[in-house]
Amino acid sequence: MPANKMQQPATGAYVDLATLIAQRFYAVQLQLWRRKRALSALAGPNKSNFRGRGIDFEEVRAYQPGDDIRSIDWRVTARTGDAHTKLFREERERPVLIAIDQRNSQFFGSQHCFKSVLAAHIASLIAWSALANGDRVGALVFNEQQHREIRPRRSRKTVLAILSEIAHYNQLLPLKNIHSANSFSDMLSQLRHVARPGSSIYLISDFQGANETRAQKHLYQLAQHTEITAFACSDPLERELPQAGLYAVTDGQRRTQLNTADKTLRKNYAQSARIRADNLTASMQRLGIPLLELSTSDSPFAVLQRYYGAEGR
Repeated sequence: MPANKMQQPATGAYVDLATLIAQRFYAVQLQLWRRKRALSALAGPNKSNFRGRGIDFEEVRAYQPGDDIRSIDWRVTARTGDAHTKLFREERERPVLIAIDQRNSQFFGSQHCFKSVLAAHIASLIAWSALANGDRVGALVFNEQQHREIRPRRSRKTVLAILSEIAHYNQLLPLKNIHSANSFSDMLSQLRHVARPGSSIYLISDFQGANETRAQKHLYQLAQHTEITAFACSDPLERELPQAGLYAVTDGQRRTQLNTADKTLRKNYAQSARIRADNLTASMQRLGIPLLELSTSDSPFAVLQRYYGAEGR
């Protein structure tokens, strides 16, 4: 995959597994553990109670040329008369868990790709980046009818299994004859069962149903014991109706016509979209969860690079 193609939006109604695999060459440019200030600001004023990866004090030893002077232990230095410095070790690694939405609501797009494809590309980049960083990577892939859990492991085979499962669920869209559909809340309930305390969760969805009371309770509980980053997938057509005209529309089961020349309809549609987006942002900020919004017209790699790119790139 050419480097300049990574700066372009994803394409297609369905994912291409070979493309997801090829993203490993570019995911190494991302550093998920490096939370840039811009990303932290997205969490809002209410920071999550969960403390991220940090460092633990290990020992004090004699100062050596090249040591960071900010780590000098002045108390020991004063007592012994010789400069001593503190050594720290990084906290034990956290498993990375990617929760990816492949419900029917994600099977929508008006320009470059469907939201379900955008979500798959985001998940692929995160999985490869985490593996390159030496993290254990797992996933929870879900739709209205079923879910598939892949336990976190530090292996290329596991990442390939995750991508294969995502591609499989993607190919099932759109689901037919959904009678007792699993909700977004049901997925979060399952996520609470599989996510161990201290996990780093990347939740990729269009967040249909996220403002329901049950969903908010599950998100609150998850945020207490894990580090969550949310990726909201959207399409430009969800925010604003197309230019004036008569369009045939369908939800996969019923068909009707939509007259977008109606100015009141256009205004109400855009207003409803803003309200939904504002409500999602506000609820995530209350929980201290960073929310990254990606459109099907965005390059997934370019957006992730903005927040997780290595310094100096």
